[in-house]
Amino acid sequence: MIRHTTGGPGDRFATLALVAMLALAPVPARGQDAPPASAAADSAGVAPAPTPAPAVSPAAPTNAPAMVGKKKVRLIGKDNVARSGPGDGFAIVGVYPKDAEFTVIAKSDEWYDVRLSDQETGWIHASLCRELDDLSGLEFRPNPKLYTRTGSYVLSGYAGAYAFDRKSNSLVLGGRLGYYVFDRILAEAGVSWTHVQRSQEIVESLFGLSLEAEDFQMLFYQLNVAWELMPGRQMVPFVGGGVGSSILLGRSEPSINFGAGTRLFVSKRAAVRWEFRDYRFHGGSGSSRLTNNNVEFTIGSEVLF
Repeated sequence: MIRHTTGGPGDRFATLALVAMLALAPVPARGQDAPPASAAADSAGVAPAPTPAPAVSPAAPTNAPAMVGKKKVRLIGKDNVARSGPGDGFAIVGVYPKDAEFTVIAKSDEWYDVRLSDQETGWIHASLCRELDDLSGLEFRPNPKLYTRTGSYVLSGYAGAYAFDRKSNSLVLGGRLGYYVFDRILAEAGVSWTHVQRSQEIVESLFGLSLEAEDFQMLFYQLNVAWELMPGRQMVPFVGGGVGSSILLGRSEPSINFGAGTRLFVSKRAAVRWEFRDYRFHGGSGSSRLTNNNVEFTIGSEVLF
């Protein structure tokens, strides 16, 4: 049962207008948000305020180098000299005051390679600066199994077997003095001695057949060049050849030789060497001169200085 209250005509009209407005207003669905203020502003005829675009950081280049920590030194001397190389014999590239700091690129013994500017580098001695970081990781550390032997002299002695004309075996003794022109090239001079003894054998000559024996001493010397296949290592194979002369039976016969061998370095300055070599020269007199192929196998020791 509805109770009607008594009011004036104006009150009843206002009540009817309010009911009509509520009936016509749209009801938002459950879960929907209220319209944004900008939409309300548009419906009211007012332009919305511009929304600022979000800040976008520039993309880093894909090939940019990774940044690493910089290692530095600080100068402690009064007049600190920087040179173009790691040694007092290199040219001076600048003089810098105390407390100046430089980034270190590399380290070699007692010298630091530092960056003096964006375009220039130089070397500073350790006595003129103090490390601000641990620089042990910048030390040059070459492979300990590789050495440069350029400029070294090599003195060697050897012994072995010598086959004169490939028909007799005798002891051979000798020595060499060599010089490393480059790491691959070794020039050497040597002298050797052997005592050839060959039993009687049938020899055919213009006067028929005869039995002849050979017993003489032979001295031969040579100038050789060796080409090392794997220089600077502990075991070094090589090939080589040279020219020389063989003195036997009162005559001197020019000769050539070629061969191959291996050096095994037991330390930086000592090595064991073994090799095979063939010496070729003419022997005999007059129309009976023949080409001799004399095979030699030796083993010896070498000292570098």
